[in-house]
Amino acid sequence: MIPLEWYLGLSAALFCIGIFAVLSRRNAIGILMGIELMLNAANINLVALARYMHPHILTGQVFAIFIMTVAAAEAAVGLAIVISVYRNAEHINIDKITTMKW
Repeated sequence: MIPLEWYLGLSAALFCIGIFAVLSRRNAIGILMGIELMLNAANINLVALARYMHPHILTGQVFAIFIMTVAAAEAAVGLAIVISVYRNAEHINIDKITTMKW
């Protein structure tokens, strides 16, 4: 059986990569991908901790499925916004987009 620390280490590594992607990217698609990585890291944490703490109760898996549905909705809305901005500004560089500012 794989120890819990390995799952937590994998989750921490994915979360750090996601944070780095969100903070270092200027492209909106890259930022959305970083957010997805962070949500997947949270899913790994939930499932691993639920498996090791209460193996017969499926709370971690249920919360992970809920997070996956929220991530899918976030990706759909985010991509729709990116496509709309690209049609108007012809680029998706976050630093150059000023249409939503007052």
